[in-house]
Amino acid sequence: MTARARTGIDPVHLAAPMNRRPGLSARLKLTISYAGFLLLAGALLLAVVWVFLLRYVPDRDPGSIRKDHAGVIIIVSANRTEILRTFAPAAAAAMVFVLLFGLLGGWILAGRMLAPLTQIADAARTAASGSLSHRIRMQGPNDEFRELADVFDTMLGQLQSHVTERERFAANASHELRTPLAISQALLDVARSDPARDQGELIERLHNVNTRAIDLTEALLLLSRSDRRTFAHEPVDLSLVAEEAAETLLPLAEQRQVALDVTGETAPTVGSAALVLRMAMNLVQNAIVHNLPSGGTVTVHTGSRHGASVLRVENTGPRVPPELVPTLTEPFQRGTQRVRADEHAGVGLGLAIVQSIVRAHAGTLDLAPRPAGGLLVTISLPQAVPASGDRG
Repeated sequence: MTARARTGIDPVHLAAPMNRRPGLSARLKLTISYAGFLLLAGALLLAVVWVFLLRYVPDRDPGSIRKDHAGVIIIVSANRTEILRTFAPAAAAAMVFVLLFGLLGGWILAGRMLAPLTQIADAARTAASGSLSHRIRMQGPNDEFRELADVFDTMLGQLQSHVTERERFAANASHELRTPLAISQALLDVARSDPARDQGELIERLHNVNTRAIDLTEALLLLSRSDRRTFAHEPVDLSLVAEEAAETLLPLAEQRQVALDVTGETAPTVGSAALVLRMAMNLVQNAIVHNLPSGGTVTVHTGSRHGASVLRVENTGPRVPPELVPTLTEPFQRGTQRVRADEHAGVGLGLAIVQSIVRAHAGTLDLAPRPAGGLLVTISLPQAVPASGDRG
């Protein structure tokens, strides 16, 4: 598998630099800065010596200097000219030394200071090439570079998790779509090889298979839309949404002999009315089809709790093992206790879509198995002040 297939990002475009004019490296800039500041400090020190010392030394005539009988020069009185003549070469040599020392020391210090950035850049290049498993794990004190490296490691971990999840989702979606297409191909082959076969039965089976494929495609598109959060926000009342979902699915509940009851009060929130309705439809439909063979119940309740608007869907049915609950919101993970055996087999995206919609609306989703069997689903969305006239 190529790097682009693994990450969904073209590493060529990531690695290609922008068309910029060449410039100095950060290490060289820091080196010049260190040396420049050191040279400036030396110049300031010499200036202090001149301002506070040398300029007050009188500039007498050379007669104030004489030699003794051994040839030793004796300065009878201070002479600025002679002091400068002696001091200037030494000061110049010292400044040259300071400059060279500053350049060498600055280059070494800049290299040590920028070493963490080199580690982070190497990790970024590795990630851009398609490998998201690499981590910096920088050692040392908790400074700005360490914080940046830790944030980068966290980002890589989340990115790897999202990429892995999307790879698994794409693989499952491909498998789920391939199944109805393969069945359709087989039915068409049968019809072509056996013209005497009952065409009505083949057409009916093709219709069911194509309906499933269409439902799956629409579910995938809806899931993608909710993940991108590209929808307009408007006032939504969960109680009205619950009533509409129950009214739409009432024929299905009657067909399966399931009692459907909607209770509660207004529960205003803000979001996409279409997505929230789909969320409620999926919950109620799951509660109906994963119920008792007959005589089951589904209760839909809306209300407010702790500053949030709440939608609660509770249904009877077979017992759900607690270890199975965390997998129910994964795409295509139906669970052995929740798979239907009739012609209305779902696409395995119902609760996955619900979770995606809830997450897109900054809400929370809680699944809890009922001790007597069935499931209790509680959704909490941010509460909003209901607009006047929402309820007649």
